[in-house]
Amino acid sequence: MSSHAFFADSATMTRRSLRQTVRYPVMMISSLVVPIILFLLFAGVFSGSMKASVAAFAPGTSYVDYIVPGIVLMTVGYGSSTTALRVNSDMTSGIMARLRTMRITRTAVLTGHVVGAVIRTLIAISLVLCVAALSGLHTRADALAWLGLLGVISLLTIAITWLSVAIGLAANKPEGTSGFTLLVQVLPFISSAFVPIGSLSGALRWFARNEPFTPIIDTIRGLLLGMPIGHSGWVAVAWCSAMALGGYFWSRALFNRGPSR
Repeated sequence: MSSHAFFADSATMTRRSLRQTVRYPVMMISSLVVPIILFLLFAGVFSGSMKASVAAFAPGTSYVDYIVPGIVLMTVGYGSSTTALRVNSDMTSGIMARLRTMRITRTAVLTGHVVGAVIRTLIAISLVLCVAALSGLHTRADALAWLGLLGVISLLTIAITWLSVAIGLAANKPEGTSGFTLLVQVLPFISSAFVPIGSLSGALRWFARNEPFTPIIDTIRGLLLGMPIGHSGWVAVAWCSAMALGGYFWSRALFNRGPSR
C-alpha cells in the first residue's frame, strides 16, 4: 500500500485509540493519579531528610526539583502499562484477527495504539509538571532546553510504548503484561530518580549507574534545571532508540505471525 494509505489508516486507528480513552477514562486517570500521589508522597515525606544530599549534588536545587524527572519517567511507565493492557484486550478478544483480514495497512494498526498512547502520556506529563510547579518546582530551562526536553520525553514515550505493544501482543492474557508493568515501575527506584547515586551502596550503586533509565533521568533533570548534561544526553538517546527499534520490530513480528493461542 502507498504511504498515503498508511497515514490515513494510522489516523483512523489513532482516533479509535483516543475514543477508547474518552469512553473508558478510568485507566488513564489511574495512570495519572498514581505518579502524582508518589510525587506528593516523596516531596512531603523525604524532602527534609534528603535536603543535604541534594544540596551536595547541586547547590540551590530542592528535592522537588530533583525528583520531578523520575516522576516524569514513572508517568510514562504507568501510561505504557495501560497500552499493554489495551493491545492485549484487542488481541485476546479477536479484534486483531479481524483487522488482519481487512484492507488496512498492517503497521497502521499498531501505530494507532502508539500515537494514541504518546498523546495521552504527553498530556499526563504536562499535568504532572503543573502539579510540580504548584509544589515549588523551579525550572531554569530556556526555550532550547524545553525543546530538547520535549524531544527526549517524546522519544522515551515512543520507546516504552512500542515495548508495551509487543508485551501486549505476546501475553496470553491481561495478567501476562504485569511483569512489564512491574519492571517499568521498579527500575526508576533503582536509579538516580529519587536519591543521588553516590548515596547508594556497592552493588546498587553499580546497577543504578549502568541501568538504562539513569542517563534518561539525568538528561531530563539537566535540561529542566539548566544543568550540564555531559554525555548522558547521547547515552539516553541511544537507549531510547534501541528500545524503540527493538519494540517496533518485535511488535511487527508478533502481529504478522498472528495468534499463537
